[in-house]
Order: sequence, then C-alpha cells, then structure tokens
Amino acid sequence: MIKLLLARLQQKHRTISFPKGTPVLPERFRGRPVIDSAKCAAGCKLCVDSCPTGAIKKENSALSIDLGRCLFCAQCEECCSCGAIKFSGEYRLAARAKADLILNGQEMKLAQVLDKRMKKIFGRSLKLRQVSAGGCNACEADTNVLTTVVYDLGRFGIQFVASPRHADGLLITGPVTENMKLALEKTYDAVPDPKITIAVGACAISGGPYIDLPRVNNGVDKIVPVDLYIPGCPPHPLTILDGLLRLLGKIK
Repeated sequence: MIKLLLARLQQKHRTISFPKGTPVLPERFRGRPVIDSAKCAAGCKLCVDSCPTGAIKKENSALSIDLGRCLFCAQCEECCSCGAIKFSGEYRLAARAKADLILNGQEMKLAQVLDKRMKKIFGRSLKLRQVSAGGCNACEADTNVLTTVVYDLGRFGIQFVASPRHADGLLITGPVTENMKLALEKTYDAVPDPKITIAVGACAISGGPYIDLPRVNNGVDKIVPVDLYIPGCPPHPLTILDGLLRLLGKIK
C-alpha cells in the first residue's frame, strides 16, 4: 500500500486543465490549415491535384479547403512553393453546419451551443452511444482516449454508454459502409427523442479516403441528421473535446 501511495505522489496530477489555459500540443501536430490566396501563383493547381479527396478548390485566384474532406496529410503544403497553404497548430475545428467547414481565408465559424431547450436537457449530463460505421479504428481510438485520466471526459458530465436506449445521442465514426447502414438507422431509431448526432472524422463527414466508392455512403448525414461535425483524420482528442464542450455551451 505504501508503494502505491508513493507511486501516486510521484505521478502527481495527470488530468489536463483544459479548457482552462492553452493546451500544449506536439510540434508535429497538424491543425487548421491557413490559406493565403494572395500568395497563390496564377494558373498553378498543384495543391488541387495533390489532394487525395478533392478537398481543395481553386476558382480564379481564390483557394478554399473543405475540412470535412481534408485528411490533414499536408501534401498540399509540401507541393506549394508559394506558401499559400500552411498547417497551423489550431486544434479548434468543430462546426454545427457542413458549410462552416469550408475555409477560404476568412475566420472560421466554430460550433455554436445547442438551442435553449436542448441545452437545458443535455447541458449538465450527456450520454452518448459510440457507433463505428466502418471506421479504421483511428477515430475510435482517439474517442476512447477521452475517457482516460488525462482528459477525464466524465468531469464534464459526458459519458459513453453501452445501449442506445440509455443514450441521449450518437457519436458516429466511419464512412457508413453498406453493411453498417441499416445498423446505424436502427441504432439511431433506438435512441429516445430528443437526441443529438455527432459525426467525428473525415470518413463520418464526407467518406474520407473512401469518398464516392460504391460500398460507402459518404458520411453520416446521408443517413441520419447531424448536429455537430468534428473534422480530422483522425481528430485529436482535444479537437473532439472542444467540439463537445462548445455544443453544450461549456466554452465559447
């Protein structure tokens, strides 16, 4: 017992202080891309051609990136000698509407809080059923990390539950394969009203690297309505946590 107590004292407090203060992220972390269309060379479309999911568009001289499609592979940054696209360390990426995920050099509109009625219901306690709709387990792993002592999701009143009948909503990962389509519909129907749906990762938002393949449905909102989009491939646990807290009005 003494050894256990000494080990605990040595480990000290492990839970991060988020959302208080600025979190420390690894130098290699790729966050929200920054676009400067003024630096883009006329007639150059190397970044557009390099994107594996068609996330980058160029109309005239204006660049745009769809975070819902972006895999954060940084191939666009590597091939752009002009520096028109740079990946920053900004982890705040979640949005309520799919249109808000399209970056064009303007300030991104981050996720807004639920309406007054829904916030009153879910603001203090939110139970989520996680559904892997054909995911590769990367988004699922970063979601599971939120339940560890480092992030301690439960301190915000958010918990994952085993049954959709005990849930207030669904947190869905994966591109929704044909084999998972019916299962997702049944799981959604099993959650009592009112309920919310959260799409986590590029696959769940747009199909990710599998976009437009015949065996996937290009994301969750083709099957069920979505209240929150959290982009990434996979999104960092802090990106997921930030989106959830913004949805519940715990941070602004």
